[in-house]
Order: sequence, then C-alpha cells, then structure tokens
Amino acid sequence: MRDVREMTQSGWVSRIAALQDREGYSEQHWEGSFEEYLAIVRQNPKITRTAFQRVYDMILSHGKTEYIDNKKKLIRYDFFTDPMFGGKDAIYGLDIPLMKLVNVFKSAAQMYGTEKRVILLHGPVGSSKSTIARLLKKGLEAYSKTAEGAVYTFAWDIERTNLDGVKRRELMPCPMHEEPLHLVPHEWRAKVYTELAPPEAGFTIPDTGDLCPACRFVFKDLMTEYKGDWEKVMTHVRVRRIILSEKDRVGVGTFQPKDEKNQDSTELTGDINYRKIAEYGSDSDPRAFNFDGEFNIANRGIIEFVEILKLDVAFLYDLLGATQEHKIKPKKFPQTDIDEVIIGHTNEPEYKKLQSNEFMEALRDRTVKIDIPYISRLDEEVKIYERDYNSHKIRGKHIAPHTLEMAAMWGVLTRLEEPKKHNLTLVQKLKLYNGKSLPNFTEDNIKELRKEAQREGMEGISPRYVQDKISNALVSDKGDGCVNPFMVLNELESGLRQHSLISSEEQRKRFRDLLTDVKREYEDVVKNEVQRAISADEDAITKLCANYIDNIKAYTQREKVRNKYTGQYEEPDERLMRSIEEKIDIAESRKDDFRREIMNYIGALAIEGKTFNYRTNERLHKALELKLFEDQKDSIKLKNLVASVVDRDTQEKIDVVKQRLIKNYGYCEVCSTDVLNFVASIFARGDAKD
Repeated sequence: MRDVREMTQSGWVSRIAALQDREGYSEQHWEGSFEEYLAIVRQNPKITRTAFQRVYDMILSHGKTEYIDNKKKLIRYDFFTDPMFGGKDAIYGLDIPLMKLVNVFKSAAQMYGTEKRVILLHGPVGSSKSTIARLLKKGLEAYSKTAEGAVYTFAWDIERTNLDGVKRRELMPCPMHEEPLHLVPHEWRAKVYTELAPPEAGFTIPDTGDLCPACRFVFKDLMTEYKGDWEKVMTHVRVRRIILSEKDRVGVGTFQPKDEKNQDSTELTGDINYRKIAEYGSDSDPRAFNFDGEFNIANRGIIEFVEILKLDVAFLYDLLGATQEHKIKPKKFPQTDIDEVIIGHTNEPEYKKLQSNEFMEALRDRTVKIDIPYISRLDEEVKIYERDYNSHKIRGKHIAPHTLEMAAMWGVLTRLEEPKKHNLTLVQKLKLYNGKSLPNFTEDNIKELRKEAQREGMEGISPRYVQDKISNALVSDKGDGCVNPFMVLNELESGLRQHSLISSEEQRKRFRDLLTDVKREYEDVVKNEVQRAISADEDAITKLCANYIDNIKAYTQREKVRNKYTGQYEEPDERLMRSIEEKIDIAESRKDDFRREIMNYIGALAIEGKTFNYRTNERLHKALELKLFEDQKDSIKLKNLVASVVDRDTQEKIDVVKQRLIKNYGYCEVCSTDVLNFVASIFARGDAKD
C-alpha cells in the first residue's frame, strides 16, 4: 500500500492533464449567439461551405506534387499518403485514379453537377477502395478540428412543460447538425448572403436547404409565441462549433448491408420514438421521432456505403432522392434537405449485376464510377509490404533482402496483360512500367503498352493474398530466424491450390509459371549482388580503372604505354581494354566511340577543375566490377562451397564477401551464407554468364 501511496503522490493525473491543449479544446467547442455567428461568417464566409467543398478543400490542404510520367502530367495528392496518422492507410501507386476522384470533388465543389451523384469506387477485391473511403472519413474528422475546417450548427434554448405541468429550461440540439443560416427565411437569403459575403470576398454562400422537421417545429412554435418577431426567436438560438466524428455519430456515417430479411430503410432516415408518443400525443410530432438514421447523422459530412450494390432495392431507391435532390423522406414527415458526400464501393460482380438490371437505370444514371485497379508499378507495390513487414514491426525475425520485392513482383505480374507486340516478355514490361529503360523502347512505347491493355489491374492477385503468405513464412519454423524469398515464393505457390478466387486450372498454371519467372529474376539479382560484393575491393577497382584509362588514353592519342615494371614503352593492351568493354556489350565496331567518349568526359571534368572518378560513369563502373569479379571468382572458388571443401585462405576471402553483403546490402549472418551457397550452386551447374 505504501508503494501505491508513493505513486499517487507523484501526481500522474496532473502529469497526464498537462498534455491537454485546453485553449484548443475551448476553440473547438465554441458557443455563442446567432449574432456572433453572423459576425464570424462575415469575417470568413467559407465556414458555410457545402460538404463537397469542405472535402475538396480538406484534400488540397495537405498539398500536392506535380510530376511527369511518360510525357503525362500527373498530380500526387499528399492527403492520400495519410500524413495525419503516420501513413497507416497510405495509398500507393494509384495517382491516376485518385486524380479522377479529386476532379469529381472539384467539379462538385464548384456545383457543376457531380454534387448530385453517388461516387462509386469500383475495382477488384483488395484494391484499397474501402481504405480510400476510410481515409476521407478520417481526414474530414481531423479537418473539422482545425480553424480552416470549422463546422457550426445550433441548438434551441427553450422552455418546455413536462407531463406534470412544470416548466423547465431545455437545450435541444438540431438532430441533423444543420447550417445555422437555415434559420434565415428563404425570401431574405439572397440579400443577406450577399451582404455577408460580398463579391470581393471571392466566395458565394451556398443555399443548402431548409430546416429539418424538428427545428422547423420549434421555429414555428416560437414565431407563433412572438407573433412573427423573428429577432426575438433568434434569442433562443445557441450556435456552437462541432467536431465531425463517426464514433459520436456527428457528420460521418457508415452503412453496410445486413441479412436481407432484417434490412430496414429506417436505418437510413430515422424512426419513431415510441416512448415519446405518449408524451407528445402523436407519432407525427417531430419531437417523437428520432432523426438518427445514417443519412441524418452524416449531414454536413460524408456517408460511406459498404458494398453499396448488395443493398436491398428499397435502400437504393432512398439513394435516388438523396443524390439528385439532396433530400430524404423520413417516415410521416416531408422531404428533408441533406448536404453530404455519398460514397460507395463495390466489386466487379455486383457492378455487372447493376448493369444488367434494367430497373436500376435511374441509379446508374446518378452514379459516377471511379475504377480503382490493382497497382501495376513494382516499387509502389513493395511499399505496401514494407509498411507492414519492417524491422520496427517484425521482432525476432530477419527478412532477407529482395524477399518483399520478389513477392511484390509476382503479385504485379499476375495483373499485367501479355504484351501484344514489341517482342516483350511480361517481366520486361513490368520493368518498363517501373521506370527502367530497355534498349529501343521509348516513353511513347510505354504509353502504347498501357493503352492497349484495357483491363490491366482489374484482375490478378490481391495484395491481401501476398500479405497472408508473407505472414505464413514469418511464423514458420524454417529459416533459422531469417525469411528468404524462396520461403515466401513457396508459400505463394502452395496457397494457389486453395485460392477461392482462381476460376480455372489454366489461370492457376499461369500464376505458377509466373513464379518460375520471378525465381529466375531473383537468380540474376543475387548473382549481380554477389558479383558486386566480391569485386567491392576499392583499391583493386581503382588500380584496374587507372590501368584502363592509361591504355585508352594512349590508344586514342596513338601513343605507347610505359610498363611500370620493365620501364619499356609498349603498345596499348588491347586484350585488357576489350575484356572490360565486353562486360557491358560494347561491340568491336563501337569500341573507338566508347573510348573517345570516356576521354572527352575526363577532359570536360578537367576543364571544370574536377577529378575523374569511375563511380560517376555508371557504365564504366559496372564494367570494372564485372571484370574484377571475373578475375577474383576463381581465387575465391565459390563452386567449392557446394562440396563444402574450402581451404582456410578461401574461407577468409568468403568471410570478407559475407561481411560486405551484411554491411552494404542488408543481409544477416544466416541469409548471407544462404545466398552465397545459392550463387555457388548456380556456378556449379555452369549457369553463370560471365
């Protein structure tokens, strides 16, 4: 008990309370009179924005980046990187679909017509449709906490007589969080709105409708009491700022289909409160009605329809008026105005069903469809897995280099369509999409490839499947605490037998064949990596480079080279020069051009007062590494690793290479040994090219 008292005396509550921003809380929960609110509007008319305008401004508030991809200007909206929550729901590789989505919001914000549509995110399973909707909801909640995104509503400060005849003061909030300017009668609005937001303000106050039935009832009652004196009625209005919150059911709603027998459209538009009928005497009294359907509570914000096309037809009819007229029809009440973004998402089978249903033509006409495909760029796909499987999240296991990359490569390959021309392999197409350059392929060729593949990204393997198999490999007992690419690729292959979304044996075979392509690509990657590790002796490369430069200098200037050992002048070493140039496929007929190019480059650096370094010329650097590897591989005797026959001198050299793999390429003790053994087995079967 003494320990508890000592801990109590340390003042934990006070220390935690010190973290609170009390001034910020006060600003976010501002309350005032209607007069004070009008002064705020006069100062900043944008607080009266529609839901679409607010969502569009919220997206822009996070900034954007413009860039060129294959001669096409694209915009990356930083909002979709989820900066508010550390990238937890970041969207990768979908800049074009997201641009189309933001353009819909832009058009709706300017009231060009798309504000009267349902936004339908359509795509294959696991393509991040629901993540986009979740981001928009979270973003709007966070935006409403900022001064720029402030939202205001009002409550009625009234006296009410209870059943015992006793009067008591009551604060009745507007159940639909309406814009306080709805209290201004229609016939006055044009003049009032122009005075509050004159043309020079650069913003026109939108007219988003009339009071909800509950507020209209109180308004009429007070107007009767005060004999039509609107100013006195306004003394009963308390305007307050609200924070949009899905958990508190304020301005953000979500609706998802349930069992068909239990679906009830009152979940969208509210229902009668039977306990209050006795108190108010009639079920048509708005005070005896709960305006708490998803459409009601999402007013001023956003409503998400999960798997929207699985809804019962009765619900879809409710959508028609909600989108086109921005009105809903609560039971026993007149049509009620709403102002909210309606966004839904669905998979392809349900969308095809909608297309074939002639009775749903009206809904199709009120829908803006945004295709959300799978990612087709390898680097962006890798980011998905790196977010979930990294050294900060995965404890006690090491993920070998290229493991996530190879899993991502297979996932992307399953989504690409076979090239119809250009004599390209699917792996080469993937590399072109990923920004790599291939001989004789231009940006125009890549644009043509994308154009001819109409449904690319709408089919294939979902990232969820790949994530599941990576997880299986991580919890496996194999690998001695290290997960390598083959463990994950084997998991991916074994899971194909039970994959519920593979529709044919032909498709299953294609996916298996693609795994073979990925394994072949991995072999090339690790061979190059081990080659670079073996030839990473800086002094040796520097000496080789100096020797090569001396020889091509003498060659291009038609001079001789002095042999440093004999002191004799000799002809340039053609064999040495060609042995280096052949490593990067410099043809015999092109050798003179290449040598002059190097000498011109060195001369240009000298004029600028700079010293030549082989690292600044990528092609020469690669050629020197490959040459040095060829010279050193026999001394290291990698092939002997397979037979476990390694002498002490060779083992020391191999240990040096392992340390380079660990230090420079991210390997651990286990996977560096594994990769050396793997590359040794390739050499042993004679597969090494050089």
